[in-house]
Amino acid sequence: MGRNKLERFRQIEENTNVIQPGKESFEKIKGNWKADQFQNEAPMVVELACGRGEFTVGQARVEPNKNFVGVDIKGGRIWKGSTIAIAEGLQNVAFLRAQIELIEESFDEGEIDELWITFPDPRPKDREERKRLTSPKFLERYKKIMTPKGHVHFKTDNTGLYEYTFELFENRDDIVIFKNTRDFYQSEWKDDHHGIMTRYEKMFMEKGETIKYIEFGFK
Repeated sequence: MGRNKLERFRQIEENTNVIQPGKESFEKIKGNWKADQFQNEAPMVVELACGRGEFTVGQARVEPNKNFVGVDIKGGRIWKGSTIAIAEGLQNVAFLRAQIELIEESFDEGEIDELWITFPDPRPKDREERKRLTSPKFLERYKKIMTPKGHVHFKTDNTGLYEYTFELFENRDDIVIFKNTRDFYQSEWKDDHHGIMTRYEKMFMEKGETIKYIEFGFK
């Protein structure tokens, strides 16, 4: 392992805005994010597979009255976002180093007000359907940890994943779709996200891909 990587792991071990296995906070955080980590009762927004945290940190800058948590399994990625948040004095940002499959172990029922699924791996092969972050298996997990009136945002450049997800939602009685577009930046909602993009979103846009977007909730 390179020296830089070791140094980053050491830093996130010290960063108080990173919750990860091995820290005492990791074992106690479920159900206590607002009280223990943020020390307020503001709405909590979670981004799955946040990568370097560009979107999580960007949202925190423009919406100081909400708390933001980025979730990713890669410590090197989380280091970037957590370090920037600390340097800018953003108290409403935290990062969880964990597998998304185990998300219910870190968030209690009804604890999340808003959830973002931003540019997940499309998992195009049929045998990988269960690993798609919009598959029925994951939807059941989200349903448990979301507040009753919580909203979920899904963004992707992948047409196949978008069509799979939209068809799935249309055939479920427990899901209501609030917004849906095949081209977000040509839609009436293009300014809703404050122009904040993930690294992948910028890359896909530069290649001429349209961004598909669905905002939904659970009945």
